[in-house]
Amino acid sequence: MSWLQPTLKQKIVEVQVGEYKLDKDHAALLFKINHMGFSSYVGRFNEFDVSLNFDPNNIENSSVEAVINMRSIDVNNPAFATTLLGATWLNTENFPQAVFRSLSVEKIENEQLLVQGELTFLGTSQAVTMVAKLNGAANNPLTRKYTLGFAANLRFNRSVFGLKKFIPVVSDEVEIEIHSEFQRQ
Repeated sequence: MSWLQPTLKQKIVEVQVGEYKLDKDHAALLFKINHMGFSSYVGRFNEFDVSLNFDPNNIENSSVEAVINMRSIDVNNPAFATTLLGATWLNTENFPQAVFRSLSVEKIENEQLLVQGELTFLGTSQAVTMVAKLNGAANNPLTRKYTLGFAANLRFNRSVFGLKKFIPVVSDEVEIEIHSEFQRQ
């Protein structure tokens, strides 16, 4: 099976320029929030889409946009998920989506990108910063498509979006963790 393993390019300047579409079968969007200091409560959103326009030679011309279906929350507890969807938490009746749009992209150390962007959540838009690390890029021998992979993190305070319920018992800071593969179009 080792013949299936592609030789990954792991330097940003080696990645092919182009428009990329999220491979939803190989993507995860997790959130973590501290619960009473005991643990990080971890959940995920199962439905989201990301478009990526990538230019490794002029990284400032790159852009990313993500749209998250907030109703797709998965916390491994259906009753609690229903509570979170309600008006006192995520209010998905009025705000069914959250959207992240990049405003600038720059390369930093260790094949990482600093992405300044705007997050629209609960009807409020605020500046946020995401750090993305290139995992690698190559022709995928199974799909026969040029594929690249990233891991990304961003943190924000939910209170700036008006979600102040149970702070500090449930932390103000939310961490988003994204693992994704993109196919060149």
